[in-house]
Order: sequence, then structure tokens, then C-alpha cells
Amino acid sequence: MTAHATALVAPEAKIADDVEIGPWCVVGAGVRLGPGVRLRSHVVIEGETSLGAGCEVHPFAVLGAAPQHAAYKPGDPVRLEVGARCLIREHVTLHGGSVVGRGVTTIGDDCAFYVGSHVGHDCRVGDHVTMANGAALGGHTVIGDHVFLGGGSAVQQRCRIGRHAFIGGLAGANLDVIPFAMAWGNHARLEGLNLIGLKRRGFSRETITTLRHAYRALFGCADPRPFRERVEASASAFGGSPEAMEIIDFIRAEPARPLILPARERQEAE
Repeated sequence: MTAHATALVAPEAKIADDVEIGPWCVVGAGVRLGPGVRLRSHVVIEGETSLGAGCEVHPFAVLGAAPQHAAYKPGDPVRLEVGARCLIREHVTLHGGSVVGRGVTTIGDDCAFYVGSHVGHDCRVGDHVTMANGAALGGHTVIGDHVFLGGGSAVQQRCRIGRHAFIGGLAGANLDVIPFAMAWGNHARLEGLNLIGLKRRGFSRETITTLRHAYRALFGCADPRPFRERVEASASAFGGSPEAMEIIDFIRAEPARPLILPARERQEAE
């Protein structure tokens, strides 16, 4: 370990040999830092917090702080687990879990958290997730792999955001967002599939075409049947597509919140 003379590193912390700790950093006794971790300067890591190999943390980030929950009491057994190769930029806050939740906040590999973004207590964040400047997750949210959250967006507590979804800048997601979709606005509404993201991640033209047909079957205005009937009809029609069935299984799950729908569907539901 290489630590600047001004850094405060608890002797009990478990730190790999090649970790770099910059000026004015504070590393608590319950912290574990994997190989190749780099703390640039003025980083605070406290509580039971682990960072995987190759993470880079920029100035004024605070990781593993007490959850923002009224039930929290000092000494509660809560923790934060961050995967490998995550980029954590300035003023990011990643909080530990809570005793009223899972007790742990988990973040996958290869994520990017840009300036001022926030992950609340008990969240589950997948791999390759990007949170742009000022994006925020309320407690207990579940974020699938390859999700992109635009600048200033916010996800309300206990919401689910499916894999490969795109949440637009300044959007307020107070309901669940299906996999592969785009949601915009405040409050957010479904605006179709995240086609750009799917193409960038190598989904085939055939898969994307099938997803478009499934989306129209589920949310198209031409079908007058109730939504739940459309879900079951789509399950029969698209049972051979794992991606389409991922959307359908997401809808069928027992959620804490309803789904975000297109504007017309939402008005009819109301």
C-alpha cells in the first residue's frame, strides 16, 4: 500500500499491497480495498465497506456512510459492497444498507458514477450501470445490468429498473421500468425501447425486431384488450424469445410498485 502522509488509514483496514491512497483520505477500520484500488484525494470510506479490484475514487466521494433512514442506530450491522473496476467521480455518495432492509447495498462490476450521483441504502445495482451527474437512487431500488440513468434523474425507493433500460435526464421514475425500454419526463413515462443502447451492446437485428413486436403487442394502442390479457397473449406469442420473456417475466413479478406505462396507457389506467 502507498499512502500519502496526510491520509488517515485505520490499521485494522484490509488493504491490498498495490493500493494507492492520496492526500487527506480517510479509511475506516471496517474497510476492505482490493488490488489496484486508487483513492485520489479527500475520499472518505467508512463502515463495513469493500471495493473490488481496480476501482478508482475521486475527491470528496463518501462511501459506506450511515444510511439515510430514521431507524438507523450507530453500530447497526450494515455494509456496502462495490464490485471491480468501478469509476466513482467527485462528490458521489454510496450508502450502506439498513436494518429494515437487506442490511447491505450491493454494486456490480464496471459501473460508472459521475459527479454528485447517489445510491441509497439497500439498493442492488447490477454490472455496467452508468449514473450521470446528479442521478439518485432511493432506498431498496433494484437496477439491472447496463442501465443508464441520465443527469439529474431520480428513481423512487423500491422501484425496479430492468436490464438495458435508459432513464432520460431529469426524469422522475416513481414506478417500475421494463427491461430494454426508455423512460422520460417528470413523472417519467415509457417512450419505447432503448434502441441505441441495444445496438451499441451488440443485440442482433432479429432480436431487436422481436423486441419491437413484443413491445407493440404489450403497449400498442390498437389492441383494446386489458393490459393483463395482452401480457398473457404476448407470453404465448413470444415464448421463444428470451429477451421478450424477460420483459414479460418482469411484468408478471410481484413488484413493490406498478409499472411505468406510455402516456396513453397511463391515462387509461388512471
